[in-house]
Amino acid sequence: MSHGGAGEANNGVEENLAAWLLGVNTLKIQPFKLPPLGPQDVRVRMKAVGICGSDVHYLKTMRCADFIVKEPMVMGHECAGIVEEIGSEVKHLVAGDRVALEPGISCWRCDLCKEGRYNLCPDMKFFATPPVHGSLANQVVHPADLCFKLPDNVSLEEGAMCEPLSVGVHACRRANIGPETNVLVMGAGPIGLVTMLAARAFGAPRIVIVDVDDNRLSVAKELGADGTVKVSTDVQDVAGEVVQIHKAMGGEVDVSFDCAGFNKTMSTALSATHAGGKVCLVGMGHSEMTVPLTPAAAREVDVIGIFRYKNTWPLCLDFLRSGKIDVKPLITHRFGFSQKEVEDAFETSARGGNAIKVMFNL
Repeated sequence: MSHGGAGEANNGVEENLAAWLLGVNTLKIQPFKLPPLGPQDVRVRMKAVGICGSDVHYLKTMRCADFIVKEPMVMGHECAGIVEEIGSEVKHLVAGDRVALEPGISCWRCDLCKEGRYNLCPDMKFFATPPVHGSLANQVVHPADLCFKLPDNVSLEEGAMCEPLSVGVHACRRANIGPETNVLVMGAGPIGLVTMLAARAFGAPRIVIVDVDDNRLSVAKELGADGTVKVSTDVQDVAGEVVQIHKAMGGEVDVSFDCAGFNKTMSTALSATHAGGKVCLVGMGHSEMTVPLTPAAAREVDVIGIFRYKNTWPLCLDFLRSGKIDVKPLITHRFGFSQKEVEDAFETSARGGNAIKVMFNL
């Protein structure tokens, strides 16, 4: 085995290897045959791939929300790498360019795509969303227009972090975050933290973040949260915790982001947000919830949803280049690309604890 887990096939040509999900808690590094390179495609050697909560869901249950894994699938969708080959019609990239990959390929023919809301395309082909293969592999082939050149001062790991950061950026756009918006974030996991960082970059003057875990709250504080509130999992505590949230904010909550997506977090967000404000549901913990919607509606609190992101990579890369956002502290664990390391990395991510973002270096 050479570095990165790439094997030599019989004819001396490098064999492309990938991390395949074969069953519950079963990952195996196996050959992955790449599709032919189209005129608008690039072949990219993966260098940094992050593990997302959805990857862990697939590993533990073979499903995430309504997406069910029915046959072996290559994992991974948070990624960056180096261009090795370009299609005949690709103009903006050359071999050797470092790129971050946007993982979803939309159809560009449906009404939603034509309206620019391509993230909602019903025919979206998205890395590691069944039945589409992901990017935890030595190499992948991807449309060149979804590969974004990294600024010189942005690392490949930071490039891979554009994917989770994009969720926070899209949420902030949907909620119109700006210098007059006080923000509450429910949940200090990876998505809660990138949403907090994005809200700050969009100009939010005060941000309070809430979680059940002290360690995550201390990370949030280090990353710039103005206030933190430790909460319970008991829905009976909502009223008292809303008082604590308002005290920590020192003013009104204009927008709340629920980055967990449970009955209790959504109930808290709806109750804490002031009249005329917004609640943006980012996390998808429960597919159905029982929440106090009527009193929130009576105060004209808008509830908005988000799904993934659209047109976020250029802005993410600009935030990283300018230093407005620093995602480096979120990367807590790093692993190589061997069978044992792949298994250990997913176990580390699934365990949680002090792990925020687990990253593969290929």
